[in-house]
Amino acid sequence: MAEITIDHVTKRFGGFTAVDDIDMRFADGEVACLLGPSGCGKTTLMRMLAGLERPTSGRILFGGRDVTALPPRKRNVGMVFQYPVMYPTLSVKENIALPMVHDRSVSAAERQRRVDEVLDVLDIRPLAKAFIEELSLGNRQKVAVGRAVARQSEIVLFDEPTTNVEVNAKLQLIRAFKLVAQRLRQTIVYVTHDQTEAMTLADRIALMQAGRILQYDRPQALYNEPTSQFGGWFLGNPGMNFVPATVVGREVRSAILARPLPLPAGLAVDATITVGIRPEQIRMSGAAEAGSLSAVLVDQAIGIAGRYLTKVRIGETMVKVNTETRPPAPLGGTVHLVAPPDRVMLFADGRRVGA
Repeated sequence: MAEITIDHVTKRFGGFTAVDDIDMRFADGEVACLLGPSGCGKTTLMRMLAGLERPTSGRILFGGRDVTALPPRKRNVGMVFQYPVMYPTLSVKENIALPMVHDRSVSAAERQRRVDEVLDVLDIRPLAKAFIEELSLGNRQKVAVGRAVARQSEIVLFDEPTTNVEVNAKLQLIRAFKLVAQRLRQTIVYVTHDQTEAMTLADRIALMQAGRILQYDRPQALYNEPTSQFGGWFLGNPGMNFVPATVVGREVRSAILARPLPLPAGLAVDATITVGIRPEQIRMSGAAEAGSLSAVLVDQAIGIAGRYLTKVRIGETMVKVNTETRPPAPLGGTVHLVAPPDRVMLFADGRRVGA
C-alpha cells in the first residue's frame, strides 16, 4: 500500500512560510498533480515527500509508515526532475537498469523484464543501445522516467519534467506519462504549473496558492466547481469572468445578470460579492431574447481549437465570451448575451458561497 499522508505539514525558511499546515492524503495507485503558479510551495512540498527537505512541523507517512525523518534512500521512491541526470558512458538500456543492478531482490531475468517493459511503454526500444548524448532532451526525460519506474518503487515523484522540453516532445512525454500511469499503477505525485498537463494526467489535482491547498478534486470537478476565485481564474484559457456585484435588500445584482439572484443564506447584506461565470458558458446572439443583455463587441481573436474569444462591454464592465462560431456583429456592433443563472457562481472574500 502506497497511500501518502501529509499530516499538518508546515515548512518555514526563516520568516517565510513556504508550506502552510497542509493536511491531506494521496490515494494508493492514483496520479495526483500539485498545480499552481511559481512560488506557491508545490516544489517545496515535493522535496519534503522526497526527503530532500525536513518539515518544520507535521508528519509525512507512506502507507502508514512515518518517513518524516528518513533520508531519500530509505523512502523507496523514484524521482524525475526538470534536468535528468544520466550517465553518458552508459546506453539507454543500461541507464534504466542501473538502479536495480545492486538490488539483490531483483534477479537478472526480472531486471531484463522490467527494462523491456518500460522501453515498450515509453516507445524507446529503438534507442535501447544509444548513448545519452545522442538523445534529444525529450527522449532523455523518457529514459529518466523509465529508470524511475523500472525500480517499481511504490511512489514516483515528478518535478516539472517537461519544463525545458520543446512543444512537440512535450506532447509525446505527456502521452508517455499517461501510459506509464495506466500500465504500472504506481502512486504518482506530479508537480506542474501547466494546467493542461494537470488536466490530462491527473486522477486528482491539488490546487495550491501561497503554501496552501485550496482544493483537491478530480480535474472536471476542479474546473466546473471551483471553491475559490483563484481556482476559477487559474483554470481555464481564459479563466472565469469576475464581475462586481451589489447587494440590495436580500438580492444580488450585477451587470452580467439580467435578473437579480437571491442572497445566499447566512451571508451578511454588507458582504462584498463577486459574480463569476466561465466565458464559454455565456451565450451570444445577434438578436435580443428573454433574459439577454445588450453589449458592445470590443475585440475578437481565434483561440484554441478554432473557438472565438471575444471581449464585450456591458456599460463600463468588460466581459470575455468564448464561442464556437464567429461573433454575430462587427467590432463596435451590438451583441446580446445570456448568462444562465445555473452557471453563475457567487464569491465572497475570494471564496465560493451559495453552492
